[in-house]
Amino acid sequence: MDSTTTGCGQCRNNSVKFDLSFAFQPIVRASTRQIVSYEALARGPAGEGFLFVKEQINDSNLYHFDQSCRVKAIALATQLGITTDLNINFSPNAVYRPELCIRTTLAAAREYGFPLERIHFEVTESEEVREKRHLAGIIEAYKKLGFTTAIDDFGAGYSGLNLLAEFQPDYIKIDRVLVDYIDENPVKQAIISGVLHTCKQLGIDVLAEGVERRKEYEWLRSAGIDLFQGYYFARPGFECLPEVADSSY
Repeated sequence: MDSTTTGCGQCRNNSVKFDLSFAFQPIVRASTRQIVSYEALARGPAGEGFLFVKEQINDSNLYHFDQSCRVKAIALATQLGITTDLNINFSPNAVYRPELCIRTTLAAAREYGFPLERIHFEVTESEEVREKRHLAGIIEAYKKLGFTTAIDDFGAGYSGLNLLAEFQPDYIKIDRVLVDYIDENPVKQAIISGVLHTCKQLGIDVLAEGVERRKEYEWLRSAGIDLFQGYYFARPGFECLPEVADSSY
């Protein structure tokens, strides 16, 4: 696809259609005991898992899929009456020119009255980034427009700390692979402590995702992490906004 002729308005009206809906999982801030955002997770129209969705994606429609997800997530979250921020995943390999590819998002935010500063874009580290400089340019452009940015699945996929050398997002999401039984694993504890130290020096916030056990939460909280996500707090709710029990904190 020629990026010089691609217009996001074309993609919104493109004939490519996807069987797509979303589940929403809360992100909580422990110090205030509040849900601060919901992550929009792509699902099939009847709640089918992401594998159902993934089967619809290929190299030729990745751009259209990415654009469709942004619009659908904003529309559905607004319909559900969301009052928090909204986290949307995006594929860096689907963004050709950020100043053009963002137009669909801007139009959807205007249409549904969703403030740009409440949209958080997550780039997943589990997908290989073909051009890190290109991704850095995307992050810079999104920040200038008022979006918050994050690296998802940090520690589980490609590049790791190398991504932080290229650009600095607002926060990173530490993957479940490092969170799992961290209360019993000194090696993981040392790694997380090092990541926290690095992020503090860079002015990057840290979120622990995939938290499933009370002891995991307690260790991570004692280490200084304030943002959390995982089954321990709430499972994703299909086309709904799950609450978090007070006893979780």
